[in-house]
Amino acid sequence: MQISLDGATADVNDAVRGIGSYETAIRAMANLAAAGVRGFKVSVVMTRHNVSQLDAFKQLADDHGAQLRLTRLRPSGRGADAWPELHPTAGQQRELYDWLAAHGEQVLTGDSFFHLSPYGQPLPGLNMCGAGRVVCLIDPVGDVYACPFAIHETFLAGNVRQPGGFETVWRESPLFAGLREPQTGGACRSCGSFDSCRGGCMAAKFFTGLPLDGPDPECVRGHGEAALAAIRHRGTARPPRPAADHSHRRVPVTIGRRPPQRACDENPLAGFVAD
Repeated sequence: MQISLDGATADVNDAVRGIGSYETAIRAMANLAAAGVRGFKVSVVMTRHNVSQLDAFKQLADDHGAQLRLTRLRPSGRGADAWPELHPTAGQQRELYDWLAAHGEQVLTGDSFFHLSPYGQPLPGLNMCGAGRVVCLIDPVGDVYACPFAIHETFLAGNVRQPGGFETVWRESPLFAGLREPQTGGACRSCGSFDSCRGGCMAAKFFTGLPLDGPDPECVRGHGEAALAAIRHRGTARPPRPAADHSHRRVPVTIGRRPPQRACDENPLAGFVAD
């Protein structure tokens, strides 16, 4: 169970998620805590407006018996348009690294921040891109993508409705096989930090117009910013756009026979009857 929060204060959160969303999130956390639910996730996407609130996020999670989950802002989905204005600055990337180095064992990060490893020691979490290796995405129509942040035909591995289902896609997809091969590094191969960052996030590169074998746009050595500046100078075509998100399509679905108690019940135990 996960509550999304993009600001430790209402002004920061609501600027991204809409007026009143902070109050709603805090109320949901309080309801879960009151119902005895422990270990639910408080998920935060790091932006240049909330990096300074890391301690406050951790305190909010601790106060409600929750676990803090930090993720990187990728230029995919709605983040494709907001990324230039919201992704953390170089100085904030260092601030984030230092905080994670001190507190990372207490938070979940997945494979979000391995691109920061050249600052020093590898951070807790998966210090490599997990796409097609330990993670993928199955969308509402059964399409399997290598990464939840790479919704584009380039990263489409198959569909679970095909013969063999998901197992065949996972085991035999040429896309996944290629992602599991050792990476050569491409333009990053001469960098002394390649073994630490492995070239960074493929989704971040792809949706900012950088080549997949090039540097991460948030490369801590500055190579990504230089590559982006070169693209802007050349005036090349716009970066690829994420494909349509099927989760926002209106699809008739019938689940079970029992109607909800009401349209929106805040009680996480609504509808359940104690023995």
